Amino acid sequence: MGNNKWLDWAIELQALAQSGLFYSKDRFDIERFERIREISAEMMSTKTGLDMETVRNLFCAESGYQTPKLDSRAAVFRDGKILLVRENDGRWSLPGGWVDVNLSVGENAVKEAKEEAGVDVTADSIIAVQDRKKHNTPVYAVNICKVFVLCTYLGGEFCENSETTASGYFSLDELPELSEEKNTAEQIAMCFEAFKNPDRKTVFD
Repeated sequence: MGNNKWLDWAIELQALAQSGLFYSKDRFDIERFERIREISAEMMSTKTGLDMETVRNLFCAESGYQTPKLDSRAAVFRDGKILLVRENDGRWSLPGGWVDVNLSVGENAVKEAKEEAGVDVTADSIIAVQDRKKHNTPVYAVNICKVFVLCTYLGGEFCENSETTASGYFSLDELPELSEEKNTAEQIAMCFEAFKNPDRKTVFD
């Protein structure tokens, strides 16, 4: 049995425990749900190698009904090439990150393009809405909904920042080493397809 099944069980147990803690009033039920949450964290720690404190902070810090986190990725093209930014570890990704609580998906894509690549863009259309665990590895402790946004370049150039060390425009056949937990070659190819075919339907899981 692969690790992914164990991680799926741990994630589901955590979600059930989190909902139970939010809605339960009986102190005995609360104790049971707290123990279920602790077991799910122990499973996650054992299977991922992360220490328990890290797992608790990542995995058990929220309250209320658990829903996926949102990650936006901006697909920006110039001269038929796509904009990528170089992460601090030397690998490359589409500008993007967690959607801020006070921003829409489109607004977040615009913000991330500016912060990580120094460019001004407009967010024009949704390329795809994907369940991260179906497309990217490794599996994370939380479920993530990835939204790829087709953007139009308006101006600007790369500026030094704390998150990225460079930017560049790449054709599909000259992609650098990718940060595959954030975007794969298949996902970038999907962005090229959307850029070339404006009438293409949004892809979703």
